[in-house]
Amino acid sequence: MQVPPAPPEGRLAYGMQLPVQSQSTLYAEAWEADAGPADLVEIARAADAAGFAYLASCDHVGVPRRLAAAMSTVWYDPVATLAFLAGVTERVRLLSHVAVVGLRHPLATAKQYATLDHLSGGRLVLGVGAGHVPEEFEALGADFERRGAVLDECIDALRAALGPDEFPAHHGKLYDFEGLGQRPRPTQERVPVWVGGSSAAAVRRAAVRGDGWLPQGDPRERLPAQIARLRRLREEAGAAGPFTVGAITEPLYVGRASWEVGRRTLTGAAEEIAESLRAYRGMGVHQIQVRFRSRSRSEVTDQMAAFGAGVGPLLG
Repeated sequence: MQVPPAPPEGRLAYGMQLPVQSQSTLYAEAWEADAGPADLVEIARAADAAGFAYLASCDHVGVPRRLAAAMSTVWYDPVATLAFLAGVTERVRLLSHVAVVGLRHPLATAKQYATLDHLSGGRLVLGVGAGHVPEEFEALGADFERRGAVLDECIDALRAALGPDEFPAHHGKLYDFEGLGQRPRPTQERVPVWVGGSSAAAVRRAAVRGDGWLPQGDPRERLPAQIARLRRLREEAGAAGPFTVGAITEPLYVGRASWEVGRRTLTGAAEEIAESLRAYRGMGVHQIQVRFRSRSRSEVTDQMAAFGAGVGPLLG
């Protein structure tokens, strides 16, 4: 199994957060409530066929009662979900968007994600974030108040633990390990780490420690300033190497819908949608995360196919 190539220079890559696996009321469609593994398999296969760069899965260990009405309690485990879908796909990358790595010891996280990368033939993209639910941290004995500093060191520790050495070593303020061998090693020589979040601290963390940035809720008008700050911070830090800037687009519907898809939804012919999305590339974005309005699994897979065939080739 070969790692999928990067999209041609100058063309936007496109990926998507999987439906079904997280069902916040902010974005879940009604049909997802009764969906399950078979639906995820068909959606993953559709992504493979339609040229999607990645599929993403979220991370929440538990949702407190005070947030359950809005967030729901449906949050599939990202490692289990992505490993399951690795077995039914061949090309599409597998992204944790995002793993709250501060909830777990870095060696435990590395063992899970190194195995996922190995089993998938090198298709992992490790997206990480600080988290936002205090009760999760308290229940797991993790430090919520210092979660930013914890995440910083977790990234450094994971760099070591996901690197080429069978016996990785890290000596930090919070985590200290060496002499413990972990195999299988990741298939990739360097697992990409994309940092999520749009706060000033998250943007700095992405610029200095990450291989990419996953914004959280930034509308189009905010992106140019955020991207300019990323570039400035990377230059000041002397950061080198490839860096992937992401964006989350408006909801999409390819074609003219016969039902109400919402005012914010970008809809119309493939050429119209592509013209609008190409503006992201002009801002300095390399990959866009898309979400389709839909009333059933078949409608979302049809939308994915229409996007891959009609819109994707025009995203240069």
